[in-house]
Amino acid sequence: MGTTMSEPVSSWRVAEASAAWRPAAGDLPDVNVWLALSYRRHPCHEAASLYWQSVCEAGTLLWFCRTTMMGLVRLLVQPSLMGEDVMSLPQAWAAYQKWLAAKGVDLLPDPSGLDPAIARMMAAQALPARMWTDLCLAATAQCAGLRMVSFDRDFERFGLDRCLVLQASNPGAA
Repeated sequence: MGTTMSEPVSSWRVAEASAAWRPAAGDLPDVNVWLALSYRRHPCHEAASLYWQSVCEAGTLLWFCRTTMMGLVRLLVQPSLMGEDVMSLPQAWAAYQKWLAAKGVDLLPDPSGLDPAIARMMAAQALPARMWTDLCLAATAQCAGLRMVSFDRDFERFGLDRCLVLQASNPGAA
């Protein structure tokens, strides 16, 4: 007797904010920014710290989304990236929780209209597979009315209303 998959029930949908909900203005930092902020030995730590100082002084809200949260935790546990500073999964989760406890940092629910925005961006240009997650982040920032912040110039190709590409202290390091 073979196993067949059925269609998912509608209650399995990812939680999405109501159409009327909008976050207060703020930034959606890319995973590379959160990692550089979290890891003092990261080549972009100094530039990320200057960004952090500027947003704290300005009172700018910073947002994680599920993609950046999972990305940060995933990278913090990678021995090939973190070397002797590699974290266990509970330590990486605690690092993320510490960010969430910081004043002005919060977790963004999926904004209304995210799936159609992703579909529009996918249809607008052919992208290599390595950029699919970036596309999702760009669509999230756009739908939520947030500024996308990254060390990655690739975000400029999405035509976002608001995008800040940070300059790495060591070009090519991000």
